[in-house]
Order: sequence, then structure tokens, then C-alpha cells
Amino acid sequence: MKFTRIYADEYGESHFEDVEVNFDTIDFAPPAPPLGVSQPTPAQRYRYLRGPAGWVGDWHPAPERHLMIYLSGEVEAETSDGEIRRFGPGSVILLEDTFGRGHRSRVLGLTDVLVAVVQLDVPPE
Repeated sequence: MKFTRIYADEYGESHFEDVEVNFDTIDFAPPAPPLGVSQPTPAQRYRYLRGPAGWVGDWHPAPERHLMIYLSGEVEAETSDGEIRRFGPGSVILLEDTFGRGHRSRVLGLTDVLVAVVQLDVPPE
């Protein structure tokens, strides 16, 4: 499985990065058969976010380090290096551009976007 990471470099410029998730086969929920499970990531809380059709967010850094799991609708995001990507249902983005110029995003189409947002712990320095 892959997901997209948006991060800020040392100069505060944002970029996309494709990240591969590795799975280990373990007895996750015995007596059910083993499943492929990724390594855990510490998290603080989760919430849902709804972006109305036509919503546009000009340049902004992420308010916190979080994982966004797109449930419905479609968004276009642009990093400060000029790359643009689209994300829809099933897309996962790790937002870590918490300083610098950030990114900009907009809801595409005529339907709202629904996202599950998981706030993550700040990684150790």
C-alpha cells in the first residue's frame, strides 16, 4: 500500500512524497486467521472534516501533524514546489508541512468532501 506525504523542507517549501507501507502477517484478532498489519503509529485523537463543494484554501501550513483518509468527494492539492495532485475516496495523506508556506487545496466537483482526520503525535527530533 502507498500513501502520500506532504512535508516542508528546511526552507519551508512543501513537497509531495510517495510512501510505501509494509505489512507483517500476524495473529491480529485470534481466532480469526492471520492478517497483514503495519507498524503502529502513535495518535492522539480523530475527527471528521467536511469541505463544502467549491471550498478553496489558499496557501496554509497544516495546523498539526495528521493523517487524512478521504471517504467521499475529491480534492486537488498543490505544494509550494508547484506539483498538483488529486485525492478522492480511499486516498490517504500524511500532512507534515506544519511550517513554511504550506500547501493550497480546493474541493472539486459539486459534492462535499468527507475526510477522517487522525491527529498524530509529534515525531521525536
